[in-house]
Amino acid sequence: MKIWIDADASPRIVKEIVFRAADRLQLQVCLVANQPLTKHHSQLISSVVVPEGPDLADDYIAEHASTRDLVITADIPLAARIVEKGGVALDPRGELYTEDNVAERLSVRDLMFELRADGFTGGGPAPFGLVDRQRFASSFDRTVTRLLKKHS
Repeated sequence: MKIWIDADASPRIVKEIVFRAADRLQLQVCLVANQPLTKHHSQLISSVVVPEGPDLADDYIAEHASTRDLVITADIPLAARIVEKGGVALDPRGELYTEDNVAERLSVRDLMFELRADGFTGGGPAPFGLVDRQRFASSFDRTVTRLLKKHS
């Protein structure tokens, strides 16, 4: 099992939670971004820098992640691609993407995009807070435990 992080917009605390768990459980982590990332001193953590451009990090993750892996992303189209190919994707706020919810999340995302484009709504998600951190940590722990049991 490997953990992939769509790292361009992932909150620092999410990465730290994943790094601690990876160290404890001896799991490989790969951060994918379109800008250079901070070097890590663990052999378990690697990073890939893709060229700048729309969805290039997403394309890289979708191409390289296997169905045994966990992908952490706030990008709903990437999550949909992972779920469609039988993989597991988790939002940095702790929501597990599933076949049952990812299509609905895509529809809401597209609707909000259209409303913003037409000037009807503004802003984005609320700032990442303590509740989000706790929800992610709990959901991440449950998901990793389930995947490790499934693939052992």
